[in-house]
Amino acid sequence: MKTLENDNLTGKNDTGKPANTPVQYLTSSSLIGDQVYNAEDGNLGEIKDRMLNIHDGKIEYVVIKFGGFTEIGEKYFAVPYKGLTLDTSRYAFILHQEKEVLENAPGFDKNHWSETNPHYGNNP
Repeated sequence: MKTLENDNLTGKNDTGKPANTPVQYLTSSSLIGDQVYNAEDGNLGEIKDRMLNIHDGKIEYVVIKFGGFTEIGEKYFAVPYKGLTLDTSRYAFILHQEKEVLENAPGFDKNHWSETNPHYGNNP
């Protein structure tokens, strides 16, 4: 069997460097639920959704759920995707923002996403 055919059947790259190393591609659905931390290792929440630009197909921003417990006190923030850094060792993302900034920012209502501002994430 040809190596390429074997690679496609098994998902293993038999020749050259390991596939997708360093990480260049992620499935869109794999982002949902990923944790978001800040540079100080504070947990800023999790990715609840991603918003695609319908004109070029790129992820414009992600929606991060911050804080709360069983929907009480939860806040949602629209964060530009390019403002996140992938942490491959933890399968998580880094957002360079202090936790206190999100604690004091209003966020948005999860039932009214049409009012989200994709430029809001870097300075909530």
